[in-house]
Amino acid sequence: MTLTADDVKKIAHLARLGINQQDVTSYTQDLSGMLALMTQMGATNTDNVLPMAHPMDQTQRLRVDEVTESDNRANFQVIAPQVEDGLYLVPKVIE
Repeated sequence: MTLTADDVKKIAHLARLGINQQDVTSYTQDLSGMLALMTQMGATNTDNVLPMAHPMDQTQRLRVDEVTESDNRANFQVIAPQVEDGLYLVPKVIE
C-alpha cells in the first residue's frame, strides 16, 4: 500500500500532529515502507511456527513464592490521619 501526501496530512490531522510541509514527502515514503513491510509480514506463512515468550528461547528465573514480610496493616492504620472500617480516607480531588 502506498500512501499519498494527502493521506499523510490526514493521518497527521487525526493524530493531532504538526508536520512541516517540507517533511511530508519523507513521512510519506517512511510510512509507505512500513505498511509494505507489514503487508509482507502478514503474507508470511507461520502455520508451523510455535509462539515464543522470548526470541532467545530463554526461560525466566523464578523465585519461590513465599511470604517474606509480616502484616503491618494495623500499625499503618494507627498512624494514618483518617481511617474508617479499615480504609484510608483521603481528601476529594475530583469534583
